[in-house]
Amino acid sequence: MKPKVLITREIPSPGIELLKTECEVEVNYEDRALTRQELLNKSSDKDAVICLLTEKINAEFFDSAPNIKGVANYAVGYDNMDVNEAIKRNIPLSNTPDVLTDATAEMAWALLFSVARRVVESDMFLRSGQWEGWGPLQYVGRSVSGKTLGIVGPGRIGSSMAMMSRGFNMKVLYSGNRRNMELEKTTNAKFVPFFELAQESDFISVHVPLKPETKHMFNEKVFKQMKKTAIIINTARGPVINESNLLDALTKGEIAGAGLDVYEFEPGVTENLKILNNVVLTPHTGSATIKSREAMSIMAAENILAMINGKKPLQCINSEIYK
Repeated sequence: MKPKVLITREIPSPGIELLKTECEVEVNYEDRALTRQELLNKSSDKDAVICLLTEKINAEFFDSAPNIKGVANYAVGYDNMDVNEAIKRNIPLSNTPDVLTDATAEMAWALLFSVARRVVESDMFLRSGQWEGWGPLQYVGRSVSGKTLGIVGPGRIGSSMAMMSRGFNMKVLYSGNRRNMELEKTTNAKFVPFFELAQESDFISVHVPLKPETKHMFNEKVFKQMKKTAIIINTARGPVINESNLLDALTKGEIAGAGLDVYEFEPGVTENLKILNNVVLTPHTGSATIKSREAMSIMAAENILAMINGKKPLQCINSEIYK
C-alpha cells in the first residue's frame, strides 16, 4: 500500500507529480485554507503532510494524526510549527529555504521603489482619467540612489536585498544577532546596534524570523527614532511590526511611508492602512515567481519522500531527532 500524503492547498504541479510516483496524494484544490477541523480530519490517516503557514502544526495536530512520519512546510518560515513538540515525538519537520531568497528580496525592492516613487498612487490617478499632462510637482517621490539602506536580519534574504543595493550606490547598515562577514565584504555593510540603524537609515527592510524577541520590535519607540523621511519595508513576518503603532507613525508624519507584504493579523489588515497614500500593500506574494514556487513544491516533495522512507530530509528544521 502506498503512503498517504495530504497537501493542504494546491501547490505547483511538479511537487505533486513527484509525490505521486511513490504516494497516494490528496490535495485541497479549493482556493482557501482548510478549517482546523478539516485539517485534523484529513490528516487522521495520513503518513505525511505538506502544509502552509496557515496551518498550526502542534500537539493537537500530532494527536489527530497517529501515522504521521513527517510534515513539510511550504514556506521558509516555520512559526506555525511547534518544533519542540515534534522533537518530543521524534517527528521530522522541514521548510523551503534558499529557493525563494532572491524572489523575496526582489519583492522588497519592488515595494521600496513603489513607495519611494509613489508608483501605486500615481497609477491610480492616471487610471482615474484625471491626468491632463505632465506637471513639475506631480507625484514627486524620494530618491533611492546614494541613500542609506538598513537591513534588519542579515540572513539569506536580507543579504540578497543588500547585495542588490550595490547598483544604487547605497550605504548599507545592518543589525542582527551576529556579524555577517561575507555581507560586509561584498557590500561594505556596517554592523550597528538596532536603534542606530533605525535612526540613520533612509530605507529599512525587515528580514527577521518571528520569535518572542522579534515580535513588535518595530513599535512606537522605534518609529519615533526613525527619520521623518524614512520608509519601512516588511517581507518577513507581520507581527514584527506593531501595526497600530505603524499607523500612528504614518498618520502623524513620524515616518514617510511603508511597503508591506505581511501583516500582524494576517489575512486581516489594519483597516486604516488601506486608505493611506504613502502605504503599498501586497498579499504575501514575496516568493510568488514561477521559478521559486515550483522549486518550493519540489523541495517540499523531496523532503516528504525522505521522511516517509525513514531518511533525514535535506531541509530538516529539527535535525536533533537524528542524533
